[in-house]
Amino acid sequence: MEENPVNAQSSLPRIAMVSTHGYVASAPPLGAADTGGQVVYVLELSRKLAQLGYEVDIWTRRFEDQPEIDPVNEQVRVIRVPCGGRNFVPKEYLYEKLPEWCENALRFIKKRGLKYEFINSHYWDAGVAGQHLSEVLDLPHLHTPHSLGLWKKRQMEADYPGDREKFEKQYNFTKRTHHERLLYADCDTVVATTPQQFDLLQADYEVPVEKCRMIPPGYDDNRFFPVSEASRNAIRQRLNFSGKVVLAIGRLARNKGYDLLINGFQLAAEREAEAKLRLAVGGADLNDAEQRILDELKEQVARLKLEDRVLFEGFIPDELLADYYRAADLFVLSSRYEPFGMTAIEAMASGTPTVVTVHGGLYRALTFGRHALYADPFDKEDLGITMFKVLRHPRLRDRLARMGAHKARSLFTWTGIAQQLVAVVEQRASVSLALSDTEWDEPWNDAD
Repeated sequence: MEENPVNAQSSLPRIAMVSTHGYVASAPPLGAADTGGQVVYVLELSRKLAQLGYEVDIWTRRFEDQPEIDPVNEQVRVIRVPCGGRNFVPKEYLYEKLPEWCENALRFIKKRGLKYEFINSHYWDAGVAGQHLSEVLDLPHLHTPHSLGLWKKRQMEADYPGDREKFEKQYNFTKRTHHERLLYADCDTVVATTPQQFDLLQADYEVPVEKCRMIPPGYDDNRFFPVSEASRNAIRQRLNFSGKVVLAIGRLARNKGYDLLINGFQLAAEREAEAKLRLAVGGADLNDAEQRILDELKEQVARLKLEDRVLFEGFIPDELLADYYRAADLFVLSSRYEPFGMTAIEAMASGTPTVVTVHGGLYRALTFGRHALYADPFDKEDLGITMFKVLRHPRLRDRLARMGAHKARSLFTWTGIAQQLVAVVEQRASVSLALSDTEWDEPWNDAD
């Protein structure tokens, strides 16, 4: 048994964060299988909860050659519990192994004498595990879905109606939605991260409104912030950015819509001679499925004769991420469906004009033309012309850069998110995200 670097007898209250799938680590391999924005969310939220005076244990699955304990800082650690053998298990099928995981976790908790204030679980697999722990330990359980099975199923089947059976096999929608319904009924609070999730939890899962809370994801305002134009130009030179650069960053997954972005970019490129697209997509090591997607995207670029206008960046080290946002003239979130879009918030916070998909929840919290623009990535004309407007009109670009950063700072810092989560547990009021932005709405007149 490895030495525990966090004092179990600490006088500070302790929180259990549960995130069972993927490669959860103090320095996670972002872009690896099932390892993306949710891992960042859990780590950043845990760090900020520690700054509010808590010890935080992040509970996950142990597999391959991972250590049992992985310290994040003096008050935050990752605890890995084995189940299901040594090999990686996709998140869609991890639930089958969770009874073993829960028993091993409970033995660890008893042996170490750990006491928790509450449990916050993330995604439905961890929710199943977190609910069992909360019942055995008699603790409040706050569950954060991150995405909803019914919504994802509906989006994918609408986009690809002939692939329903394939999607069921790959994503295990029937089992997922069954467990989601049980979980949302049994846990104490369901934390929606987008206005759309908030609505769907009540409409599709019949979760009582008093049981739902709306707390958006956050970003690290110590990393993502605007810089002067002189500094930005120096960054562009260092990163070899030239022309008017459209940037996309994320995992290599079909739902990210990079093929839709390339189609839209073709229209923008026809109208703006200096337009270039940089796709910083995928992890440091690609699996077979990710490599197939990348090959398809490169074939698409060649077919559209855009080889000299589209650059595939590959993996961007975390320490360079903020500068990549700052160097770009426009950031685009082109997802087919996107529960929130953390990269878009980071881009806005960095002072980069941003276009977001309407197939998600973030756009409802933003004023079009003030904080960001939004478009339908399935409509290449809509997406392409929307991108072109930012590249063509400097006044629009400057407004989005300035007001987007202001909006991000006002709503989405991790400190504010952590404070809202604790306020939910303590049942006290806090400032939260409006479910829809109405800043520029015209007053309604019943006579009209």
